[in-house]
Amino acid sequence: MVAKRIGAAKFKEQCLALLDSVGPEGIVITKHGKPVARLVPVNAESGELIGALQDKIAVKGDLLSTDLEWDAQS
Repeated sequence: MVAKRIGAAKFKEQCLALLDSVGPEGIVITKHGKPVARLVPVNAESGELIGALQDKIAVKGDLLSTDLEWDAQS
């Protein structure tokens, strides 16, 4: 399910009602049409997050390296 999108001004007006009705997909808050924050329910268990980005991101290169060479003596 796609997260609902709402402008920041409208979110400010309806904040308390939105807090009571936020679903598991969350709500994306926008400013001038650009996403700036996501409201998600706190009851989402951290175990549900494991694997949530599978097939959505790609790792390029070595995560433990900056790919920069340097000399500690200089």
